[in-house]
Amino acid sequence: MGKLGDVMMYVLELSMWLGLASGIIGVLYVIGLVSYITRIEVDQDTEEAKRAYQIHEYIKSAAIAYIKAQYKVILIIVLIVTVVLVAIGAVRRNPFVWLTGICYLLGGLSSATVSIVGMLLGVLSNVRVLNTLVKKGLRGALSLAFKGGSVTGFLVGGIGLLGVAGLFIALNGFANPQSVTQILLGYAFGASTAALFARVGGGMYTKAADIGADLVGKVEAGIPEDDPRNPGVIADNVGDNVGDCAGMGADLFESYVEGMIAPMVIAALLRSNELIAYPVLFSAVALLAIICTAQFVTLSPFKHPGRNLTMTSIISIAAAAVINGIITFLLAPTIAPAFIVGVLGLIAGAVVGFTSDYFTSPQYTPVKIVARNSQFGPALTILSGFSMGLYSTFIPTLAIALAALGSYVIGLQLSTTQGLLAGIYSVALAGTGMLAVAPIVVAADAYGPIVDNAAGLAEQAGYAEEIRSYADMLDSAGNTMKSISKGYAIGSAALTALALLFSFASVLSYKGGIDINTLMQIIFNIGNPAYGAYFLSGLLIGIVMVAVFVALVIQGVTAAAGRLVDEIRRQFREKPGILEWKERPDYERAVQIVTYYALRRLVAPGLLALLAPIVMALVSPATGDWRIAGALLGGLLTGSIGSGLLLGLFQGNVGNTWDNAKKYIEAGNFGGKGTDTHKAAVVGDTVGDPMKDAAGPAINIMIKVMAVSSSVLVPLILFYA
Repeated sequence: MGKLGDVMMYVLELSMWLGLASGIIGVLYVIGLVSYITRIEVDQDTEEAKRAYQIHEYIKSAAIAYIKAQYKVILIIVLIVTVVLVAIGAVRRNPFVWLTGICYLLGGLSSATVSIVGMLLGVLSNVRVLNTLVKKGLRGALSLAFKGGSVTGFLVGGIGLLGVAGLFIALNGFANPQSVTQILLGYAFGASTAALFARVGGGMYTKAADIGADLVGKVEAGIPEDDPRNPGVIADNVGDNVGDCAGMGADLFESYVEGMIAPMVIAALLRSNELIAYPVLFSAVALLAIICTAQFVTLSPFKHPGRNLTMTSIISIAAAAVINGIITFLLAPTIAPAFIVGVLGLIAGAVVGFTSDYFTSPQYTPVKIVARNSQFGPALTILSGFSMGLYSTFIPTLAIALAALGSYVIGLQLSTTQGLLAGIYSVALAGTGMLAVAPIVVAADAYGPIVDNAAGLAEQAGYAEEIRSYADMLDSAGNTMKSISKGYAIGSAALTALALLFSFASVLSYKGGIDINTLMQIIFNIGNPAYGAYFLSGLLIGIVMVAVFVALVIQGVTAAAGRLVDEIRRQFREKPGILEWKERPDYERAVQIVTYYALRRLVAPGLLALLAPIVMALVSPATGDWRIAGALLGGLLTGSIGSGLLLGLFQGNVGNTWDNAKKYIEAGNFGGKGTDTHKAAVVGDTVGDPMKDAAGPAINIMIKVMAVSSSVLVPLILFYA
């Protein structure tokens, strides 16, 4: 028995040090990419190149100004929560609480680093991609754009593993894994808090700018997308970076670290060092594998950008699975079921992502159906898109449900005495498996705004038609990858939120001194005579909480977009020379408007997600029975995950379906640009914009913030108040 314990401790130590080393390698890889990109000189040899560089500078200065203002707000919120946690720990002389506060701060700073650095490199890459397209052609531009996106993607993996493995080692988790894994929930909570506000603010900014520019520019003035005469065009280009690049990076960073930490918390209750180690081991091996497979983009024989990126993703998933299988059977053959569970998560992620691709790509039937119905007016554009969006939720939800069920059944083999705990550990580990390839997914997603900006620069600077068509080809591949990554993000969010839900139960079991089986009968059982009614009430509140959150986000986008529409109309009215190329639009004023409204509206949705579990928890000191609050919170979190998965998948997919139906028409189908069919499709695209890029993606983080805050803040109220 002593030898077995020594082997398990060896696996734990090896996994954590491997995780730390993989994180360092990931960060060094990113430093190499940054050095490579910034060493490329920006071309200013031609008039088109000079104009492109000038517009690029507008985009860069506006993006930096917005991200600075946004993170001032976010870091103030993070600091307030940090001070509260550290103060409670100091007053109660409880190192567990104040260490959780320090980890919370580090999580927020880590998320900010991924978001800010990723966005900045995305902005620096766009004009360089256009220059490379002119000089070296499509393949060279694709390779450079993917390198720019990889900065964000591999920062997710590198900093994520550095944070989780590094803190576990620094806090000596080898000696006391139960306490240390729960302290690490603070790191996840800090990352979630920063990501939520970044996603909401960035989404509001990008979609308000997009809608305002489209409604007046395309529909009313009849000018093309990215036309430099549109006063909202620079704000629109900035929005691509602060929303899709910075926002998605922060989103999947917090999912990535939560995907490791949640199963570690549960495994600590199982008292299995191998199971504590496995989430970090699986993620570390996957990161090293996909750093290698990412080179396929440059070496690939495929000429079409979309096929190249898709094959890179598939190869990365396969490599992560195969190499992890080999490592698992060499190091810890006794936990082989854990590897199978991780692979189930990888498969579920692929199913969710490629289902989103089917429902949102112009190559397939759903988008063509919506485009065809646009011939009959905007009402049928919206109705047909709505039905396709609802259809698109079925297969991903089924895949996630089957992955969770299969993981639970397989996980029962991991423990002969604590089957329930082993089962829920395995469900959490499926989320780890799905998120292990997050760096390559984020890299492909962050590629999108880079090539979108490059295509916009080509249009605005007046490059030749051939260059613009190649830039549009790169952009089209970016749209496909963004659709896949949005589906992947909400799918992984659902599994991660389930993992955090179970880690919440594990924390309550540990703090309350109740067996996990008994606790589950209390907080997740509608038939419990004492607590079932509280669970049901919490369930209904959790379902509607997501709807209120979505309403707040879309209302924020609507208010900002309406103000921008007024501004663009004013400029066209007071400066008629703008449309005749005789006067310069006031781009700066449009940027100021969108920035002001995005910052003003980002706080309310974030506070809703942060405060809802705390308000529920306050029932405990009021009633004197913490189990009542536990049942209410069990219902709240369960309801929010269910409705969040449905609304997140629906909004992410339907918005992209409408967007690509518009692009399909713009390619010359059903009459092409300028027709009533095209105008109807633009209306559908405009309705879908805040859904796919603001409210839908923000739900991913909302349901996780509620779950992780329940694990970190709620026990302070239940057991210390």
